[in-house]
Amino acid sequence: MELTDVCSLETWAALENEIYERSGLNPAVFNVDGIRINPNPRWPNRLCPEIKAIPKGQSFICATAHMNIANMARQQRRPVIEECDAGMLKLVVPIFYNDTFLGGAGGCGMILGEGAVDAFLVNKITDLGENDIERLTEGIPSITAQAAEELAVFIQQRVDQIVAECISRR
Repeated sequence: MELTDVCSLETWAALENEIYERSGLNPAVFNVDGIRINPNPRWPNRLCPEIKAIPKGQSFICATAHMNIANMARQQRRPVIEECDAGMLKLVVPIFYNDTFLGGAGGCGMILGEGAVDAFLVNKITDLGENDIERLTEGIPSITAQAAEELAVFIQQRVDQIVAECISRR
């Protein structure tokens, strides 16, 4: 079973819009393979699209963080809030239908609390220059741990509500 077997792509896109409007994070709904079902990122900073555009950045920072955090969320059956290797927030809420894991919803791209971008690691993985990284990290918004937790609760409630509504319409 796929996410779009339960609800329409438009329904999941509407959830992404809600996440973005509420938080400013780059919202995403991912399938079980970690692939966005709606390929329209909304970057909260200038660094993330640069990292993602570089194959090693996508593979070793973005994809790795998502798969690890999504697996934690699936196994624990609850939202997980962590940092990617670049030092930015990654929030994943698991999406289940009965006992079937369908994917995750959440967001990324802000500094969590008093954290900071790991410019050294970003440089080593992507080969972006230190000056470029410094320029691209200027103005990255932050989110408090409490705000991230409240967002995770909101997303979990919305996911549960969306799945229940879609199933009841079948």
